[in-house]
Amino acid sequence: MMKILFISLGCDKNLVDSEEMLGLLARRGYTMTDDEEQADIIIINTCCFINDAKEESVQTILEMAEHRKNGTCRALIVTGCLAQRYREEITTEISEVDAVLGTSSYDEIVETVERVLAGQKYLHFQELDRLPAPDGGRVVTTGGHYAHLKIAEGCDKHCTYCIIPQIRGNFRSVPMERLLAQAEELAGGGVRELILVAQETTLYGVDLYGKKSLHLLLQELCKIKGIRWIRILYCYPEEIYEELIETIRTEKKICHYLDLPIQHASNRILKRMGRRTSREQLAEIIHKLRREIPDIALRTTLISGFPGETQEDHEELMAFVDEMEFDRLGVFPYSQEEGTPAAAMPDQIPQEIKEARRDELMELQQEIVFEKNDAMCGRTVTAMVEGYLTDENVYVARTYADAPGVDGYLFIETQETLMSGDFVRVRITGALEYDLIGEIEDEFAE
Repeated sequence: MMKILFISLGCDKNLVDSEEMLGLLARRGYTMTDDEEQADIIIINTCCFINDAKEESVQTILEMAEHRKNGTCRALIVTGCLAQRYREEITTEISEVDAVLGTSSYDEIVETVERVLAGQKYLHFQELDRLPAPDGGRVVTTGGHYAHLKIAEGCDKHCTYCIIPQIRGNFRSVPMERLLAQAEELAGGGVRELILVAQETTLYGVDLYGKKSLHLLLQELCKIKGIRWIRILYCYPEEIYEELIETIRTEKKICHYLDLPIQHASNRILKRMGRRTSREQLAEIIHKLRREIPDIALRTTLISGFPGETQEDHEELMAFVDEMEFDRLGVFPYSQEEGTPAAAMPDQIPQEIKEARRDELMELQQEIVFEKNDAMCGRTVTAMVEGYLTDENVYVARTYADAPGVDGYLFIETQETLMSGDFVRVRITGALEYDLIGEIEDEFAE
């Protein structure tokens, strides 16, 4: 059977699409390779959320096009966000691309591969608001002990800087029975941590059930045997509601961790961004979460250098970060995305200023995190083992306060043999800029 090289770019939501496509292909009997020289078919699931992601996607397509032109590769297929947004440019400017598949059509990847192998050039774009329904299982690519569960697609918010509604469609929830079946399958395959993702998780269920139902989904997921941690990402702060807070507080499997993408704290900039919150409301929500769940770890993301951002706006954001002391924080320089209202706004900020402001925010956050980490020394925490660094002779783990790929790690020195996915009790002995150091107290924590 022919070999497929599958390249997945972009966010964890895109990764779920990739894993579902891999499941469909594996079910049909295709085998996978990580060597482009050996690949009969190359599939690239692309991203174009910001300019850097767009450039990476284009560069990857061009590199793989060389194997289509000169190598043994018989088919080059492009899927995902860049494919949805720039379908005409891809097909007209990169002749080596055999098929382009839209974001709402990825569950038809097998048909696409077979059409291309039969000699057809193929473009396939369904209605943007269609919800794909793959039925082939998933090939988990995250190591097997954790996996993302995408609970919704699209977004209705239409923030002025964001292209997502144009390439992913309106918000639509995945039916709960489908999510529970997928979670059961993941747990049966050894997954111990479920990470709930969507463009916005807090609105889950409003379109299907007439009300916010994330808390109901969480309660059902908590009943699944084998799942130890459930983590929630991408919660818009204005949509957080009482039943959700109570469920997080009382259900033992749900990590006391929330990702709240606030983007800014200047009311003037928040309004220009099309956000639905004010600085005062954000502070109120954060204080409420910490009051009701005292050990909650709060993560946020910010945009530096949004059009019209003054030095005063930036200083206001710095003051807010200093006051709120987020446990985790990331900053992205504003990316001018064509087709968005913000791209046409006056007073665009020079790139060097955007980056300088980002660096100032991250330096402040580094100080905050180091102080928080230093205060952890002497405490004992539960952690999940991620892997082993042979060069360092240490195990890598995460606490409930750390999402994979974006937050810090806990490095453990021990003579015990541990496996990825093991839960252990660890006494913190040292702090680094973003990471912790510890030693085993109990090899198997339950």
